[in-house]
Amino acid sequence: MPKKILITTAIDYTNDIIHIGHAYQKVLADCLARYHRLTGDETFFLTGTDEHGLQSQQAAGKRGITPKELVDEVSQKNKEQLDALNVSYDRFIRTTDEDHQKVVADFWQKVAANKDEKGNFDIYLSSYSGWYCAGCEAYKTEKEIIESHCVYHPTLELEKTAEQNYFFRWSRYQDFLKSLISDNPQFVIPQTRKNEMLSFLDEGLEDIPISRPKDKIYWGIEVPNDPLQVIYVWFDALINYITGAPRYWEDSESEISHILGKDNTRWHALLWPAMLKSAGYRMPSTVYSHGFMTLNSQKISKTRGNIIRPSDLVESFGCDAVRYYLLRYGPIIEDVDITLSKIKEIYNSDLANGLGNLIARVEKLLEPHDLEQLDWSDKDIVGSRLFNDVGAALKDYRVDRALEIIWLAISGLDKYLARERPWEVKDIGEQKKILWQIIYPSNSGFQPSRLRQGFGGQALADISEAQALLLFANSLPSETGSSKQSIVGGTALISLREIAFALEPFLPKTSQEIKKRLGVKRVRKGAPLFPRIA
Repeated sequence: MPKKILITTAIDYTNDIIHIGHAYQKVLADCLARYHRLTGDETFFLTGTDEHGLQSQQAAGKRGITPKELVDEVSQKNKEQLDALNVSYDRFIRTTDEDHQKVVADFWQKVAANKDEKGNFDIYLSSYSGWYCAGCEAYKTEKEIIESHCVYHPTLELEKTAEQNYFFRWSRYQDFLKSLISDNPQFVIPQTRKNEMLSFLDEGLEDIPISRPKDKIYWGIEVPNDPLQVIYVWFDALINYITGAPRYWEDSESEISHILGKDNTRWHALLWPAMLKSAGYRMPSTVYSHGFMTLNSQKISKTRGNIIRPSDLVESFGCDAVRYYLLRYGPIIEDVDITLSKIKEIYNSDLANGLGNLIARVEKLLEPHDLEQLDWSDKDIVGSRLFNDVGAALKDYRVDRALEIIWLAISGLDKYLARERPWEVKDIGEQKKILWQIIYPSNSGFQPSRLRQGFGGQALADISEAQALLLFANSLPSETGSSKQSIVGGTALISLREIAFALEPFLPKTSQEIKKRLGVKRVRKGAPLFPRIA
């Protein structure tokens, strides 16, 4: 039965255009959204820009423009970066959107009206003194400061702050949050991040400021009924998830996944659930926190200036090649160092020599044959073994493992063709019957259960249908002439059909190109899918 799926990313500050580290998160979420759409799930993918706060205010001041002019410009350029990577978001939300400002005001008032059994309201006015990091747009505890600097923004000076703010009674939700995280294995992933959140809770939560005086930060949403204060940027920004997709929060059966970087885990796993509980909303299903992408072992950061724009990589390697590199070798859990030489090496080995070379071989093999047009509908693909194996990996957010599974199938087909060398066969007479029996094994007496012994007792669930089909083809009598060529061609074609569908969430343009090239009556060898880069 189709499910209702909401997938969100963290929204990006508008002090500057996003870099490849931000893009990784968006491509990861896009891959998950595309997969769920393929399976028939009602899917909504939300991303956008976090446009209020000190960073945007200061960046605009340095350029001599208004904050509104800055955020309009950066928001548009961020969209262009995502479009270059073929990111299929359903809404690009901006926290300056009119509907968002109304939702934030309503959310604030719900929290402000909530109180505990002693009559203490969840929002109250008090004084605060401490260190503020403009890079994080957050107050810092002593444990988060190393040599007088924020651990995430060591190039920025911390601001000593003493001011009157509205506070959120975060401490009230200590026990609730601990139970939420401990009792729900999928709530915070991966385990390392879950352990960090539980350790933070063990130290005890303190109430947190959720507003700032307007004379210090004027670029924000006013606190309801207090024009001298603006709502703290993190409180404002988190509510975008409700603004952007309200009906998913109204349905208890919806699956809601937040995809974000490890530096944002605390806000999404601890502050956001407490806010939701206070305002009377349901909880998200999963907070998935990935690692950082580094450049020469340093975190890629706007404040450091060591940035790589996604569009620059796309111009050099192509959209799907960049997507492949990010999804297969990106920081899905731990930090990953990125270099242009590594991207080039992976491009040539995995894409040009791997998938691209396989497609070229199959096209050449099928050129002499006048084929019936292959059915590229997904009616029997979504439930196939390979697609299910990929889906199992994606259920755990492991896009890297999913691609590894697909590339094992690609490698197996490539090695099989290299061993059989059907292009050396001289007689290329038609052998359609055998060809179509192999393409559609259901008509050929093919039974995967017979192959269990062929894997040395390996469980059938551990192999893909593509691998099983290869074993079936290997078990057929060796033929000469076109019979052998048709058998090998048919085997590769059906496997590529399955692979093409499995690739769609990861490399959507490449998937469509494979279907276009091979789903015709007369196959012709085309230009390389991924030309080698010298």
